Amino acid sequence: MAQLYFRYGAMGCGKTMQLLQVAFNYQERGQKACVIKPTTDTKNGTKLLTRIGPERETDFTFTRRENVFKKIAKEYKDVDCILVDEAQFLTPAQADQLMDVVVELDIPVICYGLRLNFRLKDGGFEGSTRLLQIAHKIEEIKTICDCGRKATLNCRFLDDKLVTDGPDILIDDGKTKIEYRAICQNCYHRLKKEK
Repeated sequence: MAQLYFRYGAMGCGKTMQLLQVAFNYQERGQKACVIKPTTDTKNGTKLLTRIGPERETDFTFTRRENVFKKIAKEYKDVDCILVDEAQFLTPAQADQLMDVVVELDIPVICYGLRLNFRLKDGGFEGSTRLLQIAHKIEEIKTICDCGRKATLNCRFLDDKLVTDGPDILIDDGKTKIEYRAICQNCYHRLKKEK
């Protein structure tokens, strides 16, 4: 029986790398994985890139208005698995549509994304929130902070200064250095006090 999985972790924990490994495993066994991501994620266009090298073109990208169930039911119902990168950018309706893929088409769906946004106080990303509510299985992908502790927070830095407010999505304008770091609670509180 197919299931909906949500695998989450802080920035830099290897979510995309794991997704590509799963896609490779399906391919190696003569099966087909459909790799998709929301167009909200504008970095790298329609490609998935990892920090350590491997990359792959998506099978399709989709806007916030598209019905992913209808697209998959029409064009991809013969696949063995759906793999979703940057799942935090799903709408709640699209998360529900992925559950429909699992239930109605009997195709497993594995979503990879962030659990929290950088503000850490307003509920995080709506796609992640919905996946946490409905997924059959929820799995954390772990990473570490610069100090060596487990990193659980995603922090935004503008010109090397911690920022705790602003829009979820910030496009690089070429004038300001935008960086995200995965850090632990201790380092976050220290940086916030220094700010």
